[in-house]
Amino acid sequence: MGRVLIGVLWVVLCAVSVNAGSSEEEAKAALKKGDFARAVTLTRPFAEQGQAWAQGILGWMYEFGKGVPKDEREAVSWYRKAAEQGNALAQLDLGVMYANGRGVPKDEVEAVVWYRKAAEQGQADAQFNLGWMYAEGKGVPKDEKEAVAWFRKAAEQGDAGGQNKLGWMYAEGNGVPQDYREAMAWFRKAAEQGNSSAQYNLGWMHANGKGVPKDEKEAMAWYRKAAEQGHADARVKLEWMYANGQDNKAAVGWYRKAADQGQADAQVKLGLMYLDGNGMLKNFKEAVAWFQKAAAQGDPWAHLYLGRMYRDGKGVPKDRVRAYMWLSLADAAIVQRKTKDRPDEIADDMRSMERDLSTEEMDKAQKLAQRCQDTKFKQCE
Repeated sequence: MGRVLIGVLWVVLCAVSVNAGSSEEEAKAALKKGDFARAVTLTRPFAEQGQAWAQGILGWMYEFGKGVPKDEREAVSWYRKAAEQGNALAQLDLGVMYANGRGVPKDEVEAVVWYRKAAEQGQADAQFNLGWMYAEGKGVPKDEKEAVAWFRKAAEQGDAGGQNKLGWMYAEGNGVPQDYREAMAWFRKAAEQGNSSAQYNLGWMHANGKGVPKDEKEAMAWYRKAAEQGHADARVKLEWMYANGQDNKAAVGWYRKAADQGQADAQVKLGLMYLDGNGMLKNFKEAVAWFQKAAAQGDPWAHLYLGRMYRDGKGVPKDRVRAYMWLSLADAAIVQRKTKDRPDEIADDMRSMERDLSTEEMDKAQKLAQRCQDTKFKQCE
């Protein structure tokens, strides 16, 4: 789940409080309106009195610098107070902080402890996270059967991320016997909720005749749905299917016209064509140049591809810090779109890099990302 969206869940949680006083209602209203300074003022007394909902909100505000200076250690302190009272959302938040080493030393074992506490209370996002930890062997021995069990719990609550991951486990035969039809069923549930990764997976299943008769028209329909949400791999698949048997050079001409007019989406497409050598010779430097133009407009997919170019040293010197900076910006842009669906490709790229980066390198990358955002993408390179 996008971490910024946790604030929305805190508001929902507050809404079920009983016998709420007027000040409490004012605090909730201020949070909903985005009046964070007032929300802090009104929430703090309840937090100091030991009310878990207020402690959790205050933790979220400190984590993201909403109404107070950003202070991840202070965020952890408030999350812990609420979590120790059994508040499932705070337990989830505390687990995320431990998993990512934010405000505390990174400790995946401790992250699992808190995810489990929340998951056992039925918190779907915690169930998903716990499943992921088992699937990857993070903080626990790798156990794909246990991963499936937790993904299923989240999926059966209607969690689109859990449904997509459960579908993937069936498609790959990880933790369960391989069953393409069952995979299709779960991908469809998630895809119909708008999960772009599931839409892409559903398109792939139709394109390759897995669990259903091969149907390129249906595949294109699902790729298109995912691509319209910005799913980068779906864009590539869709463009390949459109271009198959057609004149790629002509397609390049149309993309260039739109790109020269400043259309960020076309700039990304043109960059991809230079990257892959579609309709032209491969040219990584030219690909980077077009990604940079789109990135300067805040395009998250340009951020993603720039992150990969810096990671792999294509068209630019290899630079892990700048790679993680661009990936962080891509992820932040998705969160700001207020969608729960954090594309797997971004999450997987970030997790892969986080395994190798030091805390100092991650902090440097986050500072560079913040400067880039603060200057509206004018000071990123």
